[in-house]
Amino acid sequence: MQDSVIEAAAPPGIRQVTRADVLAALGAGWRDFRRASQFGLFFSAVYVAGGWLVFYALTVNGALWWTLPAAAGFPILGPFVAVGLYEVSRRLEAGRPLDWPCVLSVIWRERGRQIPSMAAVVVIFFLFWNFLAHMIFALFLGLEVMTNVSSSLGVFLTPNGLMMLAVGSAVGAVFAGVLFAITVVSLPLLLDREIDFVTGMITSFDTVTENPVVMLGWGATIGVLLFLGMVPGFLGLFVVLPVLGHATWHLYRRALD
Repeated sequence: MQDSVIEAAAPPGIRQVTRADVLAALGAGWRDFRRASQFGLFFSAVYVAGGWLVFYALTVNGALWWTLPAAAGFPILGPFVAVGLYEVSRRLEAGRPLDWPCVLSVIWRERGRQIPSMAAVVVIFFLFWNFLAHMIFALFLGLEVMTNVSSSLGVFLTPNGLMMLAVGSAVGAVFAGVLFAITVVSLPLLLDREIDFVTGMITSFDTVTENPVVMLGWGATIGVLLFLGMVPGFLGLFVVLPVLGHATWHLYRRALD
C-alpha cells in the first residue's frame, strides 16, 4: 500500500491591490472581530500580558535581563497567534463551524507544517536586529556614563545620542520593512495552502514589490494602529491586534488568486 502524499500547491498569482482593498479588508476585519470577539480577546491577551511583563521588568522591578526573554517570546508566539485569527476569519468566510476545539486544533496542527519555520525566520530577524541595536548603541554611547535607561534620559539629547537614535531608527525601519514584506502575505498563505515557507516569503515579497505604495501604506497603518493601541497601558491591543489579524487575512484573499 502506498503512503498518501499531500501535493504541494503551485504559487498563486498576484493581483493589483488598491487602497479600496485595504479599506475593505479593515472593514471585514472589524466585522470578524465583532462576530467572534471572544477569540480576538483571547489571542490578543497574550501580547497584552507580555507588554505588561516587559513594562514591569523595565520600570518597576529594574530587571533588564527579563526584557530579552520576554521580548523573544513575541516572535515565537506571534505566527501561531496570527494563525488563530486567520482561521477564525477563514471559517467565518466559508460558513464553517466556529468553536474553540476547531480553532485551537488548527493551531496545534500547524506545528508540523511550515509556520514553525516562519517563526524561526522571525526570531533570527529579531536576534540580528537586537545585535545591531547593541552595536549601534556601543558605537555612539559606549563611553557615556549611564546608570539605567529611566534615569539617564538626558544622554539621548546629546549629539551622539541624537545620532544614535537617528541611525538606529533608520536601520530598524529597514529591518521592519523587510520583515513586513516577507510575512504580510506568507503567514495566511501557509495556513491556507500546502506551500513551503520559502515560496511563501518570495510570494509575499513579490506582492509588496508589485504593489509598493498600497502595501507599504498598509504597513504604516499597522504601525500607527499598534502604537495607538499600546499608549493606554497596552489595553488598546485587545481591539487593534484582532482587527489587524482578521484584516490581514482578508487582504491576503484580495492580493492573491
